[in-house]
Amino acid sequence: MSAATRRPQTVADPTAGDTDPRPTSRLARLGHEAAAVAPGIALALTISAAAFFVSNTYGGPVMLLALLLGMTLHFLSEAGRAVPGIRFTAKRVLRVGVALLGLRIAISDVVSLGAATVELLVAGVVITMAAGVLAARFVGLNNRFGTLIGGATAICGASAALAIAAVLPNRPDAERETIFTVVSVTTLSTVAMVIYPALFLAAGFDDTTIGILIGATIHDVAQVVGAGYAVSESAGDTATVVKLFRVAMLLPAVFVVSLIFRAARAGDTGGGSLPVPLFAIAFAGLVLVNSAGLIPADVKAVLDGVSRWCLVAAVAAIGVSTSLKEIAKVGYRPVFVAVAATLVLLVFSLASVLLLR
Repeated sequence: MSAATRRPQTVADPTAGDTDPRPTSRLARLGHEAAAVAPGIALALTISAAAFFVSNTYGGPVMLLALLLGMTLHFLSEAGRAVPGIRFTAKRVLRVGVALLGLRIAISDVVSLGAATVELLVAGVVITMAAGVLAARFVGLNNRFGTLIGGATAICGASAALAIAAVLPNRPDAERETIFTVVSVTTLSTVAMVIYPALFLAAGFDDTTIGILIGATIHDVAQVVGAGYAVSESAGDTATVVKLFRVAMLLPAVFVVSLIFRAARAGDTGGGSLPVPLFAIAFAGLVLVNSAGLIPADVKAVLDGVSRWCLVAAVAAIGVSTSLKEIAKVGYRPVFVAVAATLVLLVFSLASVLLLR
């Protein structure tokens, strides 16, 4: 065969078929995404494990420890393989942890409190959130920050701060505001755990009333339990039930905050978002499931542990994402807002209990 009639040979293009390196099947894409976020998730879990160890061995709030440990590793959030997983943990894993908080609450617990106590707690949440917004305006800060501080103080501390932050509009300093809120409410809650029991005992309240006051005024669940059982078993049991009702208020609070800030969030995301986020709907569903007694105690204990790990890991990831230099720029105004909201909740709760005696 002559050269003129010989069929030209095709040389394989070494780049053919590789123009799009992304996986084409759904399963492959999921695997690719999981591999991308795995290093950051592993980092957050490692920080969480260290925080749990220090907390269990030497004492101290585990969320605050996770936050501080994460902040020392801020350089890992600036570039590298951990960045996608840090962002994933701070947002997606956080929402899983908040949703699972619903397993701590049963409708029967709310009924057992009585109408007067429920009214006091609902009013306390509303007044404290309003106080946070008003205090923020008073010192020239934005409504977003006031809502964040007020909600965290009124409901359940760091967990509420993370849940409410998830439905607030994005801002350049949003992470810094969230970090400050977690630090401030955890610190104030720890101080309250030490001071409030002595204050309520000195005022001459009985154990049941002290339990109501502790559950109604201290921010984080762990500190409520510590303060309540430091007084007596009866006070501890009452404080825990009262606090869990405040945790249940997280759902309506997130719903209202989401509706109020919906227009601003639509500007961030292009609109079309649900008025209530899916994690809040899951939270409500798990409250109903738990109330019906459909989940065995062993399974609930495991899921409660998963929730705690998710929340601590999310705080650790937020800590990694936050610069100490940025926190140093906070100034006195946010501190004023946090302290003001805490004092408003304390004064209102004391006044209400005294009027009901």
